[in-house]
Amino acid sequence: MISIQFLLTAFVVCIAPGTGVIYTLALGLGQGRRAAIAAAAGCTVGIVPHLAAATLGLAALLHTSALVFQIVKFAGVAYLLYLAWQALKADGALAVRPDAAAQPSLKIAQRGALINILNPKLSIFFLALLPPFLSGNPSTATTEMILLGAIFMGMTFAIFVLYGVFAAFARNQLLQSEIIMRWLNRSFAAIFAALGLRLAFEKA
Repeated sequence: MISIQFLLTAFVVCIAPGTGVIYTLALGLGQGRRAAIAAAAGCTVGIVPHLAAATLGLAALLHTSALVFQIVKFAGVAYLLYLAWQALKADGALAVRPDAAAQPSLKIAQRGALINILNPKLSIFFLALLPPFLSGNPSTATTEMILLGAIFMGMTFAIFVLYGVFAAFARNQLLQSEIIMRWLNRSFAAIFAALGLRLAFEKA
């Protein structure tokens, strides 16, 4: 069940830059290590509903219900565009600047959780990712799904923290230049907007 193949697959999925990674990098650069760890924690917690849906079979229902899928999807699109705006605003929550006021860790984590919760493709993704690594014993399938999901979440958190700590380490060097700060904010805004538009064209 917990095979090298699963661990390698999970590692590749976790390390690939996605919305959660970009959010964690933005917080690491904008506010430092503590904020990055809070962002990583929030993104990880946001996986829980999708793993639960995959375990309980609700992901298949989401896949077949076009209305529910579209509602969640466009809520996610709106939220990503909101984050893009927050990166562009001088006093936005994701603006990268040296004098940024520290935000409460809980608020940072909540935003990170919403990023994943409002992505309906994650439930379907986990429904496809985990079952091939099960032992095939129906009596232990639920327990195995939970265990594999927990390992995936642990790996997600560890990798995101590494991304965030690296960004926090680079913070002092990058924020000495106003030009770099301006382009970082524009880049993060463009990435969130692009991810939102990509999600808008996703199909169930």
